[in-house]
Amino acid sequence: MKQFREFVVNTLVGGLLVVAPIYIAVLLLLKAMKSSVGLVRPFASLLPEWFPAENVFSLLLVLIVCFLIGVAVRTPRGRAIRERIESSLFERLPGYALFRSLTQRLAGESQENVWKPALVELEEALVPAFIIEELEDGRFTIFVPSVPTPLAGAVYILSRERVHPLDVPFTQAIKSVSRWGSGSKDLVAAMKAGR
Repeated sequence: MKQFREFVVNTLVGGLLVVAPIYIAVLLLLKAMKSSVGLVRPFASLLPEWFPAENVFSLLLVLIVCFLIGVAVRTPRGRAIRERIESSLFERLPGYALFRSLTQRLAGESQENVWKPALVELEEALVPAFIIEELEDGRFTIFVPSVPTPLAGAVYILSRERVHPLDVPFTQAIKSVSRWGSGSKDLVAAMKAGR
């Protein structure tokens, strides 16, 4: 019964972590479109009434603004401003740094040495995990994801002998967890090759 309850909770949390950002993004997009209707109304009135010009022009305006902000953030000055905003505001939000790191790793953009795939020894088993950081005394902070929801799990601090870093892509380790362990033989092979 306890395993079933954990499965339901982990699956619900995993689904929520996918649906919530999409829902919030759509709400923000619709709100921005509604706010920009006044700006595009003069241009929309030039087109036939049957064409939803206000909505189309509002969407285009919001997308153009997002594109321009994206271009600005790629400049050195824009990057510095973004980092300042992140450090002073967003990183104070619980879970923001974790999600940013995870999405950067999934996109292959992360320069950080976090979320390194590993197999760890827990009790009498090898468990897929991720190395979060190395402590000063040589131990590791490890995140062991729940199956099949890689964003939920438990954190352990383990000695170096019980942690086996893997030279595999981050996405391969995530796939193994989200597929109930399918593909774990490749993780074990990578561990043996690393020795």
